[in-house]
Amino acid sequence: MTAQQIQEKAIATGQVALGVEFGSTTIKAVLTTNSGLTIASGSYDWTNNFQNGLWTYSLDDVWLGLQSAYRQLKAQVESKYGLKLKKIKTMGFSAMMHGYLAFDNQDTLLVPFRTWRNATTGRASRELTKLFGFNVPQRWSIAHLYQAILDQETHVKNISYFTTLAGYVHWQLTGEKVLGVGDASGMFPIDAETGNYNQNMIDQFSHLKAVQQYQWQIQDILPEPRHAGDMAGHLTAAGAKKLDPTGDLMAGVIVAPPEGDAGTGMVATNSTQVRTGNISVGTSIFSMIVLEKSLKHVYSNIDIVTTPTGLPVAMVHANNSASDLNAWSKLFAEFAGMIGQNLSNAALYQTLFNAALNDADADAGGLTGYGYYSGENITAVPEGRPLLVRQPDSHFTIGNLMRLHIFSAFGAIKIGMRILADENVLTDNIVAQGGVFKTPIVAQKLLAAALNTNITVMANAGEGGPWGMAILALYAANKLGGQTLDDYLAKNIFAETKAQTLAPEPRDVAGFEEFMTRYIDGLQIELTAIKALPSNQIKE
Repeated sequence: MTAQQIQEKAIATGQVALGVEFGSTTIKAVLTTNSGLTIASGSYDWTNNFQNGLWTYSLDDVWLGLQSAYRQLKAQVESKYGLKLKKIKTMGFSAMMHGYLAFDNQDTLLVPFRTWRNATTGRASRELTKLFGFNVPQRWSIAHLYQAILDQETHVKNISYFTTLAGYVHWQLTGEKVLGVGDASGMFPIDAETGNYNQNMIDQFSHLKAVQQYQWQIQDILPEPRHAGDMAGHLTAAGAKKLDPTGDLMAGVIVAPPEGDAGTGMVATNSTQVRTGNISVGTSIFSMIVLEKSLKHVYSNIDIVTTPTGLPVAMVHANNSASDLNAWSKLFAEFAGMIGQNLSNAALYQTLFNAALNDADADAGGLTGYGYYSGENITAVPEGRPLLVRQPDSHFTIGNLMRLHIFSAFGAIKIGMRILADENVLTDNIVAQGGVFKTPIVAQKLLAAALNTNITVMANAGEGGPWGMAILALYAANKLGGQTLDDYLAKNIFAETKAQTLAPEPRDVAGFEEFMTRYIDGLQIELTAIKALPSNQIKE
């Protein structure tokens, strides 16, 4: 049988997997075969809004985006294979981690969705970190809840359930209030021994005077953690209609535990084993290093989360990364259109990225910049003000401008990665993924310089989280004889995957270090901009 015939048979018999991820700017759906080969995909662009001082997404947009991405995928299947997609073997949903979706006992949303991007939970983060002796970043769901308690928000007394975006979608489609352990570990600390929420910390939180005024117990309003390969429910008839309003999709699909984008990134890069690591670059940027031993100290810039199987992971997360890089690229695209040169995105990025690599000074010509669209946790900047800063004698060229924006996308996370280096956290490999790596070599090479380590990019680097979620769904449906996730990935998914590894070059490493000196020294400019330019209602 030809590849086309194999895929047609898979679709006709329902031997396919669906993975959907709700990213910061795109909701993407991917359909794969049992071997993980992508058959079709669909996407929907969406945006967060800054309302009443908080970053949020409308829940109406959640469902509009999901249905639109699925409809596009379904149309692609019908166009390419002449088949209507009706039966799916297994599926899973992932999304941005952390944040706060709180519901009452009538399943009514109590306050607008508060995303990971909000840097408004500083007091809660500090107090819980001190209480637990464990870093609780501002993004974490428990920090959002505790800050609402500290602020005496009236909705808190009515909470019956709170979860993440992935957990919410899964709940609505299956009726199950569960969460993949990786995503759950960004809500409340997980005990690596039990694979459940840390009971000692549950007790500590429950005994806080401010918490004891409420009728609910924290363990009762959190979703139940599930591990990769666990059963997490089935698509209900109502859920099938919610996903595919045409009524074509059959109910009863096996649904994997919903995961966060960090977990799907680990799966998509085959980085779930001890001493492996990956880095994901998008609106935010985060690295994940699977630990072989605990860190010696608690660090405000290092999250301890888990893999989808519950292994402890050191996560360095920066709120801002490639947004400003994309904004400047769009500016050049607009100019190209004005002079009659309508470039494809691939050609545009190839041209601009090549200039950053081949036509730029090692340190980006003395330029400095901050692509901060929101507050940045690692550098303690409370709000976002995208800035380009140069001195009169800076070498202001397109190559240096683009090199600056690529460097800036890696700036904040470099600070956290230095901590891991000082802790002697070892990795055998760091795999990178994200849209910036679709343009070959450039971002990969400059990231290698930024981290001063080898960086690997797989041939599927552009597939990312939704593909990783589809793989987790396949594992949930196909787990045989107790096969571990690591073995399943190595033998069934990545056995023949092509990859390219690049080592850092001394010139680029030295140039990035010069840039980082300016980046750190210039943070006061960013803080001054916040005071001088009051925040408007931002829509990115």
